[in-house]
Amino acid sequence: MEINGAQVKETYYYKDMGLSEATMKALDKKGFAQATPIQGGAIPYFMDWRDVVAKAPTGTGKTFAFGIPMVEHIDPESSDIQALILAPTRELAIQIRDELRELCAFREGVRTVCLYGGQPIEKQLTQLKSKPQIVVATPGRLMDHMKRRTVRLDKVQTVVLDEADRMLDMGFIQDVTRILDKMPHRRNLGLFSATISREVMDISWVYQRDPAEITVRPVEENRPDIQQYAIELMGREQKLDTMAALINNGGYDRAIAFCNTKNMTDRLAGLLKMRGISCEAIHGDIPQRERERTLQRFKDGKLRVLVATDVAARGLDIDDVDAVFNYDVPDEQEYYIHRIGRTGRAKKHGVSYTLMASVTESVKMRDIARNTKAEIQLLKYDKDGCLMLVGEEHQA
Repeated sequence: MEINGAQVKETYYYKDMGLSEATMKALDKKGFAQATPIQGGAIPYFMDWRDVVAKAPTGTGKTFAFGIPMVEHIDPESSDIQALILAPTRELAIQIRDELRELCAFREGVRTVCLYGGQPIEKQLTQLKSKPQIVVATPGRLMDHMKRRTVRLDKVQTVVLDEADRMLDMGFIQDVTRILDKMPHRRNLGLFSATISREVMDISWVYQRDPAEITVRPVEENRPDIQQYAIELMGREQKLDTMAALINNGGYDRAIAFCNTKNMTDRLAGLLKMRGISCEAIHGDIPQRERERTLQRFKDGKLRVLVATDVAARGLDIDDVDAVFNYDVPDEQEYYIHRIGRTGRAKKHGVSYTLMASVTESVKMRDIARNTKAEIQLLKYDKDGCLMLVGEEHQA
């Protein structure tokens, strides 16, 4: 990890961070004692009300890196909104809200609400009447509330943009700047992202003062432990048989399969159900309430496979995913990184399989392997119909 350009190799423990008893009890309940590098680097600066620019891979504990000092700073006696987190997708916003509520399990009087599009605004108006101190929101829906004057941000002290690059890439930059301009008493701003784009740096230059810069590189110990495989097939018709066999023979109880299109996502979910594998699809055309139900069933272990488009690759933060399947080779290497990042979390071993059934898919996968410098094991079927190891797409 780098902090302000200097290499730091240090092990961080929550007990050494001067956290409250309520926060320590919440961390103990989750079985957490050792902080991840991004948490160890960011929490002290946030506790001192410093601005932070943090770059870290998906799945390295960014939510607690800003969430812990955020709840530590909340005054439960106040009914003003004191902290705001902006997220690019409703799924990520919901996940952040849930994690913050876990952090506040032993902290009375701290209320968190989540505002996002696709949910009736009347339900959110009811939630806002509880006078929350923390708001998690997508930019578009927060702007709706601001126009209705149902949300006041003039007392906000801490602001975080999570997945900042993704949010700005999605065209939210005008909404984000308008929202930031509405908080005259803001004391610190955190920008958390897997990549730091030019747009993120522009926001930093305008809205931050002497920010602490923290970079956690994927090559460090916190890099997810993911065994990556690419499987060369003779034709697309082999994909379904191969995936079903891997799920059943590998004993995977919880897997995510990614497709490039909504149509293929629905088709694959239906085909897997016909094979007796419990699964559902999730993509942007599915109503929000149904998506939330599907995600909850997956988290509860009632679904073995979640079939998703890339809209879910960034937004979901689900632990204990045994395997990720790239049913379609992703169009961009960034999608590949975020897809496989759903497994191998919290220092657990994970596995990913990418199914290649054409020359085009094989070429795309070779480019991904070269550009990500990943160790990807290449598999093929032998004449007896057994998968055999051929070699490596790339050796880092």
